[in-house]
Amino acid sequence: METLRLFGDAPRLAHVAVALAVILLIALAGRALARTLRQPEVIGEIVVGLLSGPAVIALFGRDTLDALLPGPVFDVVKLVSQAGLVLFLVGLAHKLGADSGGPPRRGTLWVAAGALAPPLVTGLLLAGLVLVTDDSAARGGAPLPAFVLMVAVSMSITAVPVMARILADRGMTRSAAGQTALAAAIVIDAIGWLLLTLAISLGKGSLESSLHSVRALAFGAVCALAVRYGLRTQAARNACVRMPRTAAVVLGAAALTVALAMEHLGMTAILGAALVGLSIPGGENAPWERAVTSVSRAGGVLAPAFFVVTGITVLTGSFSDTSWLLIASAVVLGCVGKGLGGYLGARRSGRPPRTARRIAVLMNTRGLTELIVLQAGLSSGILTGPVVLALIVMALTTTAMTGPLLNLLDRGERRLGTGAFAVATESSVR
Repeated sequence: METLRLFGDAPRLAHVAVALAVILLIALAGRALARTLRQPEVIGEIVVGLLSGPAVIALFGRDTLDALLPGPVFDVVKLVSQAGLVLFLVGLAHKLGADSGGPPRRGTLWVAAGALAPPLVTGLLLAGLVLVTDDSAARGGAPLPAFVLMVAVSMSITAVPVMARILADRGMTRSAAGQTALAAAIVIDAIGWLLLTLAISLGKGSLESSLHSVRALAFGAVCALAVRYGLRTQAARNACVRMPRTAAVVLGAAALTVALAMEHLGMTAILGAALVGLSIPGGENAPWERAVTSVSRAGGVLAPAFFVVTGITVLTGSFSDTSWLLIASAVVLGCVGKGLGGYLGARRSGRPPRTARRIAVLMNTRGLTELIVLQAGLSSGILTGPVVLALIVMALTTTAMTGPLLNLLDRGERRLGTGAFAVATESSVR
């Protein structure tokens, strides 16, 4: 109620506007820093956004942060961040659904299996480490099957948007390594969302709660089908062609409505957004592509608020509770699972060693998609702050390693005269 009253309070509303403007400026600084370091811009946004709140506390104290973002203002910023996440997910889920419409090639399946199964195992090992060390702060109170599965899923995710950006920046979009890695990442994330849904359902902890989750998922599925059939009508297609901006607003409103309804029913809003995104008709001549792009871009503009809110709510309270052993183990296991698994899968599919090495490096890219999964686990009460912090460090480290490792492979192959530039421009996929 206090948050709703804030919208009628002009001074506090201005405070919210200033806070959001500052967050967007922080995001711009993060992107500029990432470009300077030759990293994907989203990595700069994430790192600077996550660290902004803890940095203010470390330098000026908690009271200063509370003055800059008092409770009602922070609640509105948090609401805006959730809305941005939902809108961004519409585009991400739609891309996953559209790109995975046809049957994947056998080589892609081998790479996907290699970059999915070993990371799931390393996730089990990380969850086992939490149990063996009796780390109560990291373990939390979620049912054991839900906790173990959620950690495993978090270790297995590969970020499709960040990988696509890295491939485009490096001119590898049409290379054998780039095409195979991107296709495998789409398969992995599609399976990951199914496992994420299962983990959240298991997190309810009782038969009655699980049935409630099934009802919530059924409600979301019905809404998604309604959206799909509604958008496939000729009237909707014509309206989208004539009024693309209005279509984008309607599509965004539908996604927010379904997401909030799913959250009210006990599931995470992220699943509602994903269902809506998957339900949007795709295809080369589909009129909704422009509207989906507009919705996703709007979410991308608001996404920096999500990073700042996550940094304040998770990092500020988890630094002292998170062991260095947990962080180091997450990073090492994350690299081993994706790197070794991706390489073995690529070799099993018949790729030469030099291409397999690039695929292995690319499959270790996580980025924003990892944060979305972690947010789902945190909001559902399955993951704790310390585990989320360790996995955030793992995600940022492995993603930041992608570019330098690819550069290292290029330099090594140039020295050996193996034609690294030919590999980078290779356009056929076996």
